[in-house]
Amino acid sequence: MTIGELAAVTGVSVRSLRYYERQGLIMPLRRANGYREYSPLAVETVESIKLYLNLGLTTEEIAGFLHCVLKNKEAFCAEVMPLYESKLAHIERQIQELNQLKENLRQRMEAIRQEQGQVEGQEQGMFQGQ
Repeated sequence: MTIGELAAVTGVSVRSLRYYERQGLIMPLRRANGYREYSPLAVETVESIKLYLNLGLTTEEIAGFLHCVLKNKEAFCAEVMPLYESKLAHIERQIQELNQLKENLRQRMEAIRQEQGQVEGQEQGMFQGQ
């Protein structure tokens, strides 16, 4: 199948497929005219790449175990679990950082609201005193 056909079947852009090829994730054959020729297995490969990208993995990380998971189940690929654990720990740290930022913003907003309330109260007092 051509790169356009693979793109249509998988819903992945031609540009992304070329990027996957540069990253060594997919390997098409080349026809005599230089066009890429993908085997039907390329669809499964691209679907696997999409799955792992949706888990937040990079193409570099995926390249480290993709060949293994295409031949075996994930459970039999030693590279997968440590990578998942590392990614999960990273996400947990990001969540903590975002929660701290969220709390900082709430505190600043509350301080601004209090200051606005004080200013409004002073302004009302000035108008009543006239």
